[in-house]
Amino acid sequence: MVTTTAAYGSWASPITAASLTADTVGLGSVRTDGADVYWLEGRATERGRQVLVRAAADGTRTDLTPAPFNVRTRVHEYGGGAFAVHDRTVVFSNFADGRLYRLRPDDAEPTAITVDRPDCVLRFADLTFHPSGALLYAVREDHRGGAVVNTLVRIAVDSVGQEGDVVADGHDFFAGPRCSADGRRLAFLSWEHPDMPWDATVLWTAGVSAQGEIDSIVPILGHESRESLVEPGWLADGRLMVMSDRSDWWNPYLVGPGSPVPAPVHPADAEFAGPAWVFGGGNWAQLADGRVAVQWRSATTSGLGLVDVDTGELTQLEVDGDTFGALAATEDGVAYLTGSTTAPAAIVRLERGHQRVLRRASDLKPDPGHLSVPEHISWPTPDGATAHGWLYRPANADFRGPENELPPLLVCSHGGPTGAASAAYSAGYQFWTTRGFAVLDVDYGGSTGYGRPYRERLKGRWGIVDVDDCCAGADFLAAQGVVDAKRMAIRGGSAGGFTTLAALAFRDTFAAGASYFGVGDLAMLARDTHKFESRYLDGLVGPYPQAEDIYLERSPLHHVDGLNCPIILLQGAEDRVVPPNQAQAMADALRAKGLPVALIEFPGEGHGFRMAETIIRAQEAELSFYGQIFGFVPADPIEPVRVENLTGAGRPPA
Repeated sequence: MVTTTAAYGSWASPITAASLTADTVGLGSVRTDGADVYWLEGRATERGRQVLVRAAADGTRTDLTPAPFNVRTRVHEYGGGAFAVHDRTVVFSNFADGRLYRLRPDDAEPTAITVDRPDCVLRFADLTFHPSGALLYAVREDHRGGAVVNTLVRIAVDSVGQEGDVVADGHDFFAGPRCSADGRRLAFLSWEHPDMPWDATVLWTAGVSAQGEIDSIVPILGHESRESLVEPGWLADGRLMVMSDRSDWWNPYLVGPGSPVPAPVHPADAEFAGPAWVFGGGNWAQLADGRVAVQWRSATTSGLGLVDVDTGELTQLEVDGDTFGALAATEDGVAYLTGSTTAPAAIVRLERGHQRVLRRASDLKPDPGHLSVPEHISWPTPDGATAHGWLYRPANADFRGPENELPPLLVCSHGGPTGAASAAYSAGYQFWTTRGFAVLDVDYGGSTGYGRPYRERLKGRWGIVDVDDCCAGADFLAAQGVVDAKRMAIRGGSAGGFTTLAALAFRDTFAAGASYFGVGDLAMLARDTHKFESRYLDGLVGPYPQAEDIYLERSPLHHVDGLNCPIILLQGAEDRVVPPNQAQAMADALRAKGLPVALIEFPGEGHGFRMAETIIRAQEAELSFYGQIFGFVPADPIEPVRVENLTGAGRPPA
């Protein structure tokens, strides 16, 4: 094998931007019904449409929702829980109109069962059937008035033109409606502004009448203590299980009957659930033999196992994969979504110890010679803590960098900011490592996976702790001689975009940055964003407008004087979480200062890019941007991105 010496960043890679979407789907929301397994596929090649798929017992796959149906919901803008299935009857939310549709095996097409209202003013999520199959419960988000109102509603599956009958209201938010096996009890969660669901929630139970009415609503947990409760559900024997972080880790607990104090099932310094950004759960599922399948994650490990809820004994399953989620019980086992460090994500059916892959996100098999396997690393932070992340080194069997030259570094700041870096295979990261970049995916303070105290390092300090942790990680690698200290860039989306812009405005660590739908003005975000996150910044920054001085102090847009490096801004024109005016204002400020800047807006895209043409253009534009800034020529025949003011900044022209 001949290995070519070439500048880092210029290596020819088998992973093109087009290959990130071609023959590749996003997988999630696994559900089961008898012998069938259901899931959603996000198809970038169909303009990001989410398709409901069913796999029969023999593995045969069938698309259930024809175009143009898009199985998504905009409740909380992030959605989740967009479909439910019972005895082969499916009810799903259609993204274009927000309506619920019913679909049965013999139906020629789906039938709308909720009323048609313009502009998606009625939205439904977290759908769950009553055991009778005649009713389902859902979270409804009502945008008809001046204020957005969230309630729990009951839907009659065989009716049409309905809005849903309200069965619980009076709280800012609801989630997790779940029926007991006998249909006589309902559990659900609520929380109030300014809390987010990972701050404090309340678990309620209620009686259910034969007509689906609920009464005798009583709080069970969270009303006397501040704890984050996630994914309640009923066991076959009538007990209620829920994930709580009362121990500082999201662990499973049992509640009643006859147990006023929640009983820990399997205490561990590990997260058995995560922050509820989306509806739908999938962190646990009770199997036919009574044991409960669970997934967990700690700082360096993750696993899938079966726990005996009476003894607390946990048996880890020896299965393929490094990350697990979206668990659903089958007739004789469990189906789930798994990720691996060496292969694309997959939906797997596990029964009697036999693993069957029902669907892979991509059939492309990574070449070991072009695969960077992540290494978990930790480093000291300015506030005396320890930050964590996953390091991907450059990997391409066909190329090596010049002697006495170190690779450039991309530091990735995830969204949330309560999100988490993952060791699961990412073709997006391999896109960079096969071209000669090192990648550091940072779990800065505020991230999930290290317990509540680590998550709360960010309380009141967003824009400080996250920025320091990212900068410290980059400096740590540069000091060890792993990367070139003069060619380090930072990139991130949403909250990670804010961290990116703040790192560039308030620190001198990085030579360039890429912000995907990032926040430049915190006050603008507090005023303009949607209900779910409208008080999020109270905890991360301070109450607005009382803490307006802090908002100005932390906002990159108001500190452009501290910027001295090029930035590329990529933004969805239909983004309602971080509106386009954020990126536009940031670009205007950079232009006014004469700094190199590129702004690309993508029509039809919201918060997170879903269309193939957008994903391809964004990836190639970012590569072109770094080539112009760091002085290499990409091997790919891509359209260069126009970087304004680049020549004037003393850089090579586009």
